[in-house]
Amino acid sequence: MSQQNNEAEVPAALSDVLTVEEAAAFLRVNRKTLYEAVRLGSIPGVIRIGRSIRISRSTLLGWVQGNGGPALGEET
Repeated sequence: MSQQNNEAEVPAALSDVLTVEEAAAFLRVNRKTLYEAVRLGSIPGVIRIGRSIRISRSTLLGWVQGNGGPALGEET
């Protein structure tokens, strides 16, 4: 089965989940910066599955649109 066929079978709700790499690219920050922000609890919508981290795309988008706070990695 090809990669395209597998993606078509993924339920719509699961396409709302980003890897740390995808979320970092979306936020235009370094992957290590995002891992540190997740560790500090600065990022909403974090889903932990074992040792894997996934981030809710819709929660992240809402947070970015309403975020007027300090930049990732800065103290509040």
